[in-house]
Amino acid sequence: MSKMLYVQTSGVDTPGRLATPLFMASVARAMDMEAIVFFTIHGATTLKKGVAETLRIKSDSPKTIKDFMDDALAAGAKFMVCAQSMDQADLTAADLIPEVEVVGAATLNDLILEVDAAMFF
Repeated sequence: MSKMLYVQTSGVDTPGRLATPLFMASVARAMDMEAIVFFTIHGATTLKKGVAETLRIKSDSPKTIKDFMDDALAAGAKFMVCAQSMDQADLTAADLIPEVEVVGAATLNDLILEVDAAMFF
């Protein structure tokens, strides 16, 4: 099975950039590929409980970022967040949605070496 990695570096300050990696992860799962969304740098801010529900690509968009997250998770995508990025954003594991796995920065290097393709957002 092919394995895709989507690296989300954008956060709550750029909501227009948040849906694409989530949507692409859903598409990968529909194509029977493994999909991982790795949140790093500002991306960690998106995972704070209650935040994604308030974010939309555009103000008149019918879907919230949480909707895109829910779609990706329901399709079987995995979410990971860089612990060092959490520290920069003053987030603890208790602050985050329960579906995300907290990992170290070296995990990103390992993933890039093992996946078939990686995309950065």
